[in-house]
Amino acid sequence: MNIQETVLNILADLTGTDEVKENLDLALFDEGLLDSLGMVQLLVEIEGQLSVSVPVSEVERESWGTPKKIISQVEALS
Repeated sequence: MNIQETVLNILADLTGTDEVKENLDLALFDEGLLDSLGMVQLLVEIEGQLSVSVPVSEVERESWGTPKKIISQVEALS
């Protein structure tokens, strides 16, 4: 499984919707699909499944607000 598939599967599990896989520009925070606790859970899952460590202090809501942006950030760190 590649980074994009893994991140999208994690997001689908956390948000409870496959819409994150269909619309990569979905505004996760604005739509109420992700909050700060959900972001921490996302980072834990990314580290566990992809071995990519992302410090919470490095996460800005603007640059991690859509599935596409999250995938881009994880790819840049891997």
